[in-house]
Amino acid sequence: MALESRIWGSVPFAAMVLVECAEIGVSTISKAAMSRGMSHFVFIVYYNALGTVLLSLISSSKAPLNCKLICRFFLLGLIGSSGKILFFAGVKYSSPTLSAALANLTPIFTFLLAVAFRMEKLDLRQPSGQAKSLGTIISVCGALIVTFYKGPAVLMASLPHSGFKNHHIHSEHSAWVFGGLLLAIQCIVSSSWNIAQAATVKDYPEEMTIVFFYTLFLTIQCSVISLFVEWKNPSAWKLELGIEMVAILYAAIFVSVFRIGVHVWCLHKKGPVYVAMFKPLGIAIAVAMVVIFLGDALYLGSVIGSVVIAFGFYTVIWAQIKEKKMVPDNEVQRLESSIQRAPLLPTDVTEV
Repeated sequence: MALESRIWGSVPFAAMVLVECAEIGVSTISKAAMSRGMSHFVFIVYYNALGTVLLSLISSSKAPLNCKLICRFFLLGLIGSSGKILFFAGVKYSSPTLSAALANLTPIFTFLLAVAFRMEKLDLRQPSGQAKSLGTIISVCGALIVTFYKGPAVLMASLPHSGFKNHHIHSEHSAWVFGGLLLAIQCIVSSSWNIAQAATVKDYPEEMTIVFFYTLFLTIQCSVISLFVEWKNPSAWKLELGIEMVAILYAAIFVSVFRIGVHVWCLHKKGPVYVAMFKPLGIAIAVAMVVIFLGDALYLGSVIGSVVIAFGFYTVIWAQIKEKKMVPDNEVQRLESSIQRAPLLPTDVTEV
């Protein structure tokens, strides 16, 4: 009986590790597909279209919809489509390792926006408020390091790297910085998405229905953008059996369905802080996947910056836990911050 209880108790841990592996897997396999010529605009349209079909099979709306909610879903899709385009463009020019490191900034930026919109309280007289501020500053410093300082390779590529070089930027370093800036902007966009999502969930607590309509509108909006961008290149829409098809199927299944289901289940089972604590694990997973499957090298700047970001991230999480312990139980839910709500729905994505 004790053994069975211990096994079931480890299920949320194993599930969250699998989710992080799945998220990093999407950026890794999409990087491989884009390196072979696949348009990231077309990739976003195809995998979200398939994801919409899959979500329609499992989502069921119990609460009535109205025009105001539909407009909110449309806004979520608009913000999300911008975030996804920025994310995959950033991965294209840089690396899944950089995207995994900068993804930890999304809860930090969400916290800052929540303070600006008075959804979150920041009392600098309290140790928790000071820790939040310090953690935010540390994380931003780590982001600057990982973006602008590449440094020497500390782990060399196991595969020839030439096939994955991007020729749209004059130098590899400038491509890395450009990709990092796109990913940093994507984190800010995703943070805005979190604020809009939090307000939507408050009025309409049907998570899967929100995800379905969000994905539906995102697909429609990205289709319009992609048709405009790729109108001179109709062959970009042609798919061949291989890494492109695998990337689309993988992203649709593991991002649109698996990740959402596990996040919602773990949120109800363990709480939002537990879910958020696994985010820095994605950096280590990304390093392993990038070196093994893409043949990229690991650079010193990524190592230093990732450690600094993770330290700042956990400082904010620690402050959040400490703050919740300081308030009465009947006020905990009222003071629950948007940083804790961020893992509820897909963002960017790794938050894809």
